[in-house]
Amino acid sequence: MPENSDYDVIIIGSGAGGGTLAHRLAPSGKRILILERGDWLPREVQNWDATAVFVDNRYVSPDTWYDKDGASFQPQIHYNVGGATKLYGAALYRLRERDFGELVHVDGISPAWPVPYADFEPYYTQAEQLYQVHGQRGEDPTEPPSSAPYPFPPVSHEPRIQQLFDDLRSSGLHPFHAPAGIMLDEANMAYGRCIRCATCDGFPCLVHAKSDAEVVAVRPALEHPNVTLVRGAEVIRLDTDPTGRSVTEVVALVGGERQRFAASIVVVSAGAANSAKLLLRSASDRHPNGLANGSDQVGRNYMVHNSRAFLAVSTERNDTRFQKTLGVNDFYFGDEDFAFPMGNIQMVGKSSAPMYRGEKPLETALAPTFALSDVAVHAVDFWLSTEDLPRPENRVTLAADGNVTLSYTPNNTRALDELYHRIKSRLNHLGLNPHHLIPRTAYMKNDIPIAGVAHQAGTCRFGSDPADSVLDESCRAHELDNLYVVDTSFFPSIGAVNPALTAAANALRVGDHLLDRLG
Repeated sequence: MPENSDYDVIIIGSGAGGGTLAHRLAPSGKRILILERGDWLPREVQNWDATAVFVDNRYVSPDTWYDKDGASFQPQIHYNVGGATKLYGAALYRLRERDFGELVHVDGISPAWPVPYADFEPYYTQAEQLYQVHGQRGEDPTEPPSSAPYPFPPVSHEPRIQQLFDDLRSSGLHPFHAPAGIMLDEANMAYGRCIRCATCDGFPCLVHAKSDAEVVAVRPALEHPNVTLVRGAEVIRLDTDPTGRSVTEVVALVGGERQRFAASIVVVSAGAANSAKLLLRSASDRHPNGLANGSDQVGRNYMVHNSRAFLAVSTERNDTRFQKTLGVNDFYFGDEDFAFPMGNIQMVGKSSAPMYRGEKPLETALAPTFALSDVAVHAVDFWLSTEDLPRPENRVTLAADGNVTLSYTPNNTRALDELYHRIKSRLNHLGLNPHHLIPRTAYMKNDIPIAGVAHQAGTCRFGSDPADSVLDESCRAHELDNLYVVDTSFFPSIGAVNPALTAAANALRVGDHLLDRLG
């Protein structure tokens, strides 16, 4: 028997999926073990240092992954309690209702989910409450039905963004207050945590005012004596009973030593790439192609969004600090000139000269810092996301050394170009010079697009047919009685908005299922 066998549920990973699930299960009294590969992200002055974060990659894992040609790269991935949410931008969008159905794109089909939006809606509402989302219903024409208002009022626009909001609305668009998961009380700033700093999107929050999974989910879960967190625990394998129908042991390296854990239920939430890696590494006689992989779908259908960040250089100064307050979805499902979905436009965190050096080091190596700083002072920063489609050849496999091989070829890219053309053409009328647009490749180091894995999804999609999916509608593996996956691996499609809130909502949904199962 394993040396640690007294748990009801083991959760592997503590991000938007695993951390949220732990929070849902904690009050039940069931014995919950969270195995987290990373540690607490250090609280230090470098949390808010753009050079440390974007140039020195202080919080990026030293992992080595490989592309389809065998070339190595360093993924922009973070292992900490709270997972990827520790450095996310806290943009907490619901997928649109139509995203749950089949959508025809210019480059193919986005498949329907096996459950409708209506099944997710109560959990979206609960996730918005847990993650303290600020927003305003009724502004976004594509917003899905909701059973409750946002739990907190929208984050106000600073003057330059308010001007942009008004100008966009005057041009016929429907800008809206972007949903933000931050602990902000603008009516009583002296008693709120958030100070509306310029170091939120892409940075850790030094004052724990960002609604990340560590702060809002894991720490409260640990207040329950039945919840245990083991940090520095890299799970390397899942072993099954002789029938191959049940996971009996979770094998992890803890402090460099191999330890074995057991529980009635095992939940994988290591991120789309690493969850697939773990299942593939757990191959056995009963599961020769990898655990839960009788369908040959584990690792396939990797998605990551087609994204473009760019600067629009204004004739006016942009002294905004907290910039991520505005979104536009008028082109999300297309327009009269392009009948296919395009996607989401939102602001990205306010840029600074060190960010340019970190993201485009070759292009900026000879540029004097004062010139980059001058650009930053006048820049308004946008982020565009369009949907990439699940393609079986876009997949995670294992390299010879056991690390991730990520074979990915972008698709549906015309939709991104169409979206970029539309926002660019509008800027000419808004005091934003389209002849000075400077593209940025955010989250990607040294112009290696494959390294940008912030929105990774797919690889273990859920569905009703075991022949073309890995998980059932409850996110339980078709082939195993006690194995679940609750990170963004389960997505059959990714939509065009940030995936974190959907991951959290699904974790709450699966959590209710597990509570019923555990009794």
